[in-house]
Amino acid sequence: ASFISIQAFPALLDLPQDLEVSGVSCGSRHTAVVTRGRELYTWGWGKYGQLGHGDNTSSDHPRRVEYLVAEGLQAEEVVCGPWTTYVCVLE
Repeated sequence: ASFISIQAFPALLDLPQDLEVSGVSCGSRHTAVVTRGRELYTWGWGKYGQLGHGDNTSSDHPRRVEYLVAEGLQAEEVVCGPWTTYVCVLE
């Protein structure tokens, strides 16, 4: 089992390639951001697949959701729930 750092206060985080964030949402134990380039990055606790990477892996580091890229979909908005992540996409 992976150890995931859960903090009760904001912390600075480096996104790959100096991406600019246009939207963010936080669930109980995970976070998701939409970039200005309409990509989705997620991190945190992934036990129920809420990070969108096709597995139940948890991560302390932001990872791009490759499924959206592979399907030619662009993330427009994201909303995280307790164990879920909802994404509005553009084709």
